[in-house]
Amino acid sequence: MRFAVLMRKQNMDNPWVSYRWVPQEVLPDFGEFNSNQRNSISGQFLGRDDDGESWLFTGYELDLFPDEAEGYYLNVSATAPSWFVMWRLEEDIERYVDEESITLAKSESSFAVPHRICVSYNEAARLLDGGESVDLVPMSEQHVSWLQEYVNDKYHPEPKKRHKPASFKGAQRTAEE
Repeated sequence: MRFAVLMRKQNMDNPWVSYRWVPQEVLPDFGEFNSNQRNSISGQFLGRDDDGESWLFTGYELDLFPDEAEGYYLNVSATAPSWFVMWRLEEDIERYVDEESITLAKSESSFAVPHRICVSYNEAARLLDGGESVDLVPMSEQHVSWLQEYVNDKYHPEPKKRHKPASFKGAQRTAEE
């Protein structure tokens, strides 16, 4: 399945930092977004308002794997199931942003580009352990039910094993007793 990520450059009232990047939404991409390159990330400027700017990035494939079923289960069983968006601040952005938006994107020294999306807690944890920036984006009810169907079909928890206590080996007594 193909998806797009809506990134938000949010203005902040802070003396040290004027904005922050936040993934705002993960959307299914049925081809309605004008992505020029089929299998690579492509970003485009959507608009600016008083609170910041919106950028749409396309070109994300999501494949589900049976060996990640436990991570999917942990996600759908959470209070608020989420998408996990891994993004990086990039300096060389020409390969990530379309031609119409490149001038605006180059006005900053670094630019946030989402590189990966996933729905597995375990995969997100591995990315975080590797030092990547991973943010949560709330998952829609439709996507939760789709993921729940996959979990119901593929996830089979391992039976709990009873830990047997060590056998009694007798008292340690000296011969004098």
